[in-house]
Parts: sequence; C-alpha cells; structure tokens
Amino acid sequence: MPSYHKLVRDRIPEIIQMNGEKLAYRRIEGEEFIREAKHKLKEEMKEYVEAQNAEQAIEELADLLELIYCLAERHGYSRKELEAIRADKSERRGAFHEGWFLETVGDD
Repeated sequence: MPSYHKLVRDRIPEIIQMNGEKLAYRRIEGEEFIREAKHKLKEEMKEYVEAQNAEQAIEELADLLELIYCLAERHGYSRKELEAIRADKSERRGAFHEGWFLETVGDD
C-alpha cells in the first residue's frame, strides 16, 4: 500500500473510499496544519514551475490559491481581508504586471 503522509483536499478521502480503496487518514490542526500546508505549498509551487502548458499551470495556480486562502483563514484573516491587504500593498508598492527586473542598486 503506498504511503503519502501529506495534506490533501477535503474530499480526497471520500473519493478514495467511493473508489473502493482502503485508506488511513486523520484530521490535523494548529501548528501541525500550518507546517503541512507549507509543505503542500512547496509541492504545488514545484508542480506549477514544472507545468508544461497553460492548462496545467492554471490548475496548479488554483491549488496554490486554495492553500493561500485556507492559510489566511488559519492566521485569522478572511479572503476579503487578504484581498484588501494585497490591494493596499499593490497600491503602495506596485504589483508585478510590468515585469521590472532589478539588477543593481547603489554605487559600483
């Protein structure tokens, strides 16, 4: 039986059971959840970086966004509050749309 030991989407245990597979799983909370969600972010980011086309990339971005929303809530912020913080920071410091690439600052 394969071992995974990773955070999965909420319906994955149900889907596995509906497919007639046996599984072991448990609910995690608190710092353990945060730690495992950070690992999952790394996994999803790697999958995004390795995506071969736009369809794969957007699927991985959706996974990243789902994790980000969930982590924001675990840190005590709603999606609306997260968006307000993002918008404020974008207003103050800009976004990433223009593609500026900083090479050096200061004297030679």
